[in-house]
Amino acid sequence: MTRHYQSDITQFINQLKQQKPMLEEAQRRGRLLLWDKPQINLDERARQQTSRIKQTPYVYY
Repeated sequence: MTRHYQSDITQFINQLKQQKPMLEEAQRRGRLLLWDKPQINLDERARQQTSRIKQTPYVYY
């Protein structure tokens, strides 16, 4: 029987995945929410920037 070495961190992660089987799916949803943004439509963005009203240097007039 051959035993492969597993670090303490690997053991911890494996135990955590066993205790919380939905953990990886939750991480994927979090990544999708925060990092994986839809592609930007450059024509729409240009239209939005040209239609934006310029802010005055002193906003409290």
